Amino acid sequence: MRRILILLILVSILIPCCEKKIELKKNLVVESPAFKNMGYIPKKYTCDGEDISPPLILKNLSKDAKSIVIIVEDPDAPLGTFTHWIIWNIRPMKNIPENIPKKEVVLDGAYQGLNDFRKIGYNGPCPPKGDKPHRYFFKVYVLNRVLDLKPPVNKEKLLKEVKKYTIQYGELVGIYKR
Repeated sequence: MRRILILLILVSILIPCCEKKIELKKNLVVESPAFKNMGYIPKKYTCDGEDISPPLILKNLSKDAKSIVIIVEDPDAPLGTFTHWIIWNIRPMKNIPENIPKKEVVLDGAYQGLNDFRKIGYNGPCPPKGDKPHRYFFKVYVLNRVLDLKPPVNKEKLLKEVKKYTIQYGELVGIYKR
Protein backbone atom coordinates (compact mmCIF):
# COMPACT_ATOMS: atom_id res chain seq x y z
CA MET A 1 0.00 0.00 0.00
CA ARG A 2 2.83 2.36 0.88
CA ARG A 3 4.57 1.68 -2.46
CA ILE A 4 1.37 2.51 -4.34
CA LEU A 5 1.04 5.78 -2.43
CA ILE A 6 4.65 6.72 -3.22
CA LEU A 7 4.12 5.82 -6.88
CA LEU A 8 0.98 7.96 -7.05
CA ILE A 9 2.83 10.91 -5.52
CA LEU A 10 5.69 10.56 -8.02
CA VAL A 11 3.31 10.35 -10.96
CA SER A 12 1.39 13.44 -9.78
CA ILE A 13 4.69 15.34 -9.60
CA LEU A 14 6.03 14.18 -12.97
CA ILE A 15 2.92 14.58 -15.13
CA PRO A 16 2.63 18.39 -14.81
CA CYS A 17 6.33 18.88 -15.60
CA CYS A 18 6.09 16.86 -18.79
CA GLU A 19 2.91 18.35 -20.26
CA LYS A 20 3.36 20.49 -23.34
CA LYS A 21 3.06 24.12 -22.28
CA ILE A 22 1.14 26.50 -24.52
CA GLU A 23 2.69 29.93 -24.70
CA LEU A 24 0.06 32.52 -23.84
CA LYS A 25 0.35 35.68 -25.89
CA LYS A 26 -1.19 38.62 -24.09
CA ASN A 27 -0.95 41.00 -27.00
CA LEU A 28 -4.53 40.60 -28.24
CA VAL A 29 -6.09 44.05 -28.42
CA VAL A 30 -9.88 44.22 -28.13
CA GLU A 31 -11.60 47.42 -29.28
CA SER A 32 -15.05 48.53 -30.37
CA PRO A 33 -16.09 51.32 -32.72
CA ALA A 34 -19.08 51.75 -30.36
CA PHE A 35 -17.15 52.72 -27.19
CA LYS A 36 -13.60 53.13 -25.89
CA ASN A 37 -11.98 51.05 -23.18
CA MET A 38 -13.35 52.32 -19.82
CA GLY A 39 -15.85 54.44 -21.75
CA TYR A 40 -19.63 54.44 -21.51
CA ILE A 41 -21.48 51.78 -23.47
CA PRO A 42 -24.10 53.40 -25.73
CA LYS A 43 -27.73 52.79 -24.75
CA LYS A 44 -28.25 50.86 -28.01
CA TYR A 45 -26.27 47.92 -26.55
CA THR A 46 -28.14 47.84 -23.21
CA CYS A 47 -31.52 46.75 -21.88
CA ASP A 48 -32.60 50.40 -22.19
CA GLY A 49 -32.02 50.34 -25.94
CA GLU A 50 -32.02 47.68 -28.67
CA ASP A 51 -30.09 45.26 -26.39
CA ILE A 52 -27.88 44.03 -29.23
CA SER A 53 -24.26 42.90 -29.03
CA PRO A 54 -21.73 45.60 -29.90
CA PRO A 55 -19.20 45.20 -32.70
CA LEU A 56 -15.71 44.16 -31.59
CA ILE A 57 -12.37 44.53 -33.35
CA LEU A 58 -9.51 42.13 -32.57
CA LYS A 59 -5.99 43.36 -33.30
CA ASN A 60 -2.84 41.20 -33.35
CA LEU A 61 -4.89 38.02 -33.78
CA SER A 62 -2.51 35.02 -33.80
CA LYS A 63 -2.02 33.10 -37.02
CA ASP A 64 -2.40 29.96 -34.88
CA ALA A 65 -5.98 30.88 -33.89
CA LYS A 66 -8.54 28.15 -34.51
CA SER A 67 -11.48 29.62 -32.59
CA ILE A 68 -12.54 32.57 -30.43
CA VAL A 69 -14.52 32.65 -27.18
CA ILE A 70 -16.20 35.75 -25.74
CA ILE A 71 -17.52 36.05 -22.20
CA VAL A 72 -19.11 39.29 -20.98
CA GLU A 73 -19.39 39.82 -17.24
CA ASP A 74 -20.45 42.50 -14.74
CA PRO A 75 -18.42 42.07 -11.53
CA ASP A 76 -20.30 44.99 -9.92
CA ALA A 77 -23.72 43.30 -9.87
CA PRO A 78 -25.41 43.35 -6.44
CA LEU A 79 -25.31 39.56 -5.99
CA GLY A 80 -21.83 38.99 -7.46
CA THR A 81 -20.46 38.61 -10.97
CA PHE A 82 -23.27 38.48 -13.53
CA THR A 83 -22.71 36.87 -16.93
CA HIS A 84 -24.24 38.69 -19.90
CA TRP A 85 -22.92 36.55 -22.77
CA ILE A 86 -21.06 33.35 -23.56
CA ILE A 87 -20.21 32.48 -27.14
CA TRP A 88 -17.60 30.00 -28.37
CA ASN A 89 -16.17 28.45 -31.53
CA ILE A 90 -16.24 31.73 -33.42
CA ARG A 91 -14.05 31.19 -36.46
CA PRO A 92 -10.94 33.39 -36.42
CA MET A 93 -11.97 36.86 -37.54
CA LYS A 94 -10.76 40.34 -36.77
CA ASN A 95 -14.20 41.96 -36.86
CA ILE A 96 -16.96 40.51 -34.72
CA PRO A 97 -20.19 42.03 -36.07
CA GLU A 98 -22.80 43.76 -33.95
CA ASN A 99 -26.25 42.32 -33.36
CA ILE A 100 -25.37 38.63 -33.30
CA PRO A 101 -28.76 36.84 -33.27
CA LYS A 102 -30.03 35.45 -29.96
CA LYS A 103 -30.01 31.78 -30.97
CA GLU A 104 -27.79 28.79 -30.18
CA VAL A 105 -25.91 28.54 -33.49
CA VAL A 106 -24.61 31.71 -35.16
CA LEU A 107 -21.75 32.95 -37.36
CA ASP A 108 -21.45 29.72 -39.36
CA GLY A 109 -21.01 27.35 -36.43
CA ALA A 110 -20.35 29.35 -33.25
CA TYR A 111 -22.45 28.42 -30.22
CA GLN A 112 -24.09 30.63 -27.60
CA GLY A 113 -25.07 29.47 -24.15
CA LEU A 114 -27.37 30.75 -21.44
CA ASN A 115 -26.46 34.00 -19.73
CA ASP A 116 -27.49 34.84 -16.17
CA PHE A 117 -30.77 36.28 -17.48
CA ARG A 118 -31.44 32.60 -18.41
CA LYS A 119 -31.55 33.59 -22.09
CA ILE A 120 -29.47 32.55 -25.08
CA GLY A 121 -27.06 35.06 -26.55
CA TYR A 122 -26.16 38.58 -25.55
CA ASN A 123 -28.16 40.63 -23.10
CA GLY A 124 -26.54 43.95 -22.38
CA PRO A 125 -25.99 46.08 -19.31
CA CYS A 126 -29.05 46.48 -17.12
CA PRO A 127 -27.85 47.60 -13.68
CA PRO A 128 -30.31 48.63 -10.98
CA LYS A 129 -31.48 52.23 -11.39
CA GLY A 130 -29.57 54.62 -9.17
CA ASP A 131 -26.70 52.19 -8.67
CA LYS A 132 -23.14 53.39 -9.18
CA PRO A 133 -21.72 52.81 -12.69
CA HIS A 134 -21.07 49.14 -13.42
CA ARG A 135 -18.10 47.76 -15.36
CA TYR A 136 -18.70 45.27 -18.17
CA PHE A 137 -15.73 43.10 -19.13
CA PHE A 138 -15.73 41.81 -22.72
CA LYS A 139 -13.23 38.96 -22.27
CA VAL A 140 -11.89 37.48 -25.51
CA TYR A 141 -9.98 34.19 -25.57
CA VAL A 142 -8.20 32.94 -28.68
CA LEU A 143 -7.83 29.17 -28.77
CA ASN A 144 -5.59 26.82 -30.70
CA ARG A 145 -8.52 24.49 -31.36
CA VAL A 146 -12.26 24.37 -31.88
CA LEU A 147 -14.00 23.18 -28.71
CA ASP A 148 -16.00 19.97 -28.75
CA LEU A 149 -18.82 21.54 -26.72
CA LYS A 150 -22.42 21.91 -27.76
CA PRO A 151 -25.22 23.62 -25.81
CA PRO A 152 -26.31 23.44 -23.11
CA VAL A 153 -23.03 24.66 -21.62
CA ASN A 154 -22.63 26.94 -18.64
CA LYS A 155 -19.81 29.43 -18.11
CA GLU A 156 -17.92 27.21 -15.66
CA LYS A 157 -17.82 24.25 -18.06
CA LEU A 158 -16.79 26.54 -20.91
CA LEU A 159 -13.98 28.16 -18.89
CA LYS A 160 -12.63 24.75 -17.88
CA GLU A 161 -12.08 23.94 -21.56
CA VAL A 162 -10.97 27.45 -22.51
CA LYS A 163 -8.13 27.38 -19.96
CA LYS A 164 -6.62 24.31 -21.65
CA TYR A 165 -6.33 25.83 -25.13
CA THR A 166 -5.99 29.61 -24.79
CA ILE A 167 -3.09 31.12 -26.74
CA GLN A 168 -4.18 34.77 -26.56
CA TYR A 169 -6.33 36.86 -24.28
CA GLY A 170 -7.58 40.42 -24.32
CA GLU A 171 -10.40 42.42 -22.85
CA LEU A 172 -12.39 45.58 -23.33
CA VAL A 173 -14.14 47.22 -20.39
CA GLY A 174 -17.24 49.34 -20.84
CA ILE A 175 -19.17 51.33 -18.23
CA TYR A 176 -22.92 51.78 -17.87
CA LYS A 177 -25.22 53.49 -15.36
CA ARG A 178 -29.01 53.88 -15.45
